[in-house]
Amino acid sequence: MTSRTGFFVLAGVLLLVALICVGEGVQLIATGKPLGIGMGLCAFVIPVIGIWFLRQTVRFGRDSERLARELEAEGGLPVDELKRTAGGRIDRDSADEVFARRKAEAEAAPGDWRTFFRLAVAYADAGDTPRARKTMQHAIRLHRTTGTTRTTIDNPARSSA
Repeated sequence: MTSRTGFFVLAGVLLLVALICVGEGVQLIATGKPLGIGMGLCAFVIPVIGIWFLRQTVRFGRDSERLARELEAEGGLPVDELKRTAGGRIDRDSADEVFARRKAEAEAAPGDWRTFFRLAVAYADAGDTPRARKTMQHAIRLHRTTGTTRTTIDNPARSSA
């Protein structure tokens, strides 16, 4: 199963659970008892949190894909230059070397979303998914504020590098 298919399956399950929670919440409120009403109201909060999380995830995926398409059109997508083991796994030393180079590029151009996009890919290749996501979010923010015409900012927040 591809990650995209898995995402859609899980999103469907989340929406189904949200509908069940809302239905159970309505039934609990209909009991008229204070505890039932309180639990019923709480049952309405769970779907809101889940749908908010799903929306943020979809938005992140859409935005990062948009940046990838734009970078590909410019010819600036990172090339896969990683060495691999016989089993196809990424060689750790190779990933560390590429990561060090990408980090230096991002530090040299702190306002360029392109360098942070490539750094996020290097984080992902090195197996550090949380930092990869945070760095990609930073690239998306930079892209929103600078667009494609301006590539430098005087003093951006560099919490992800």
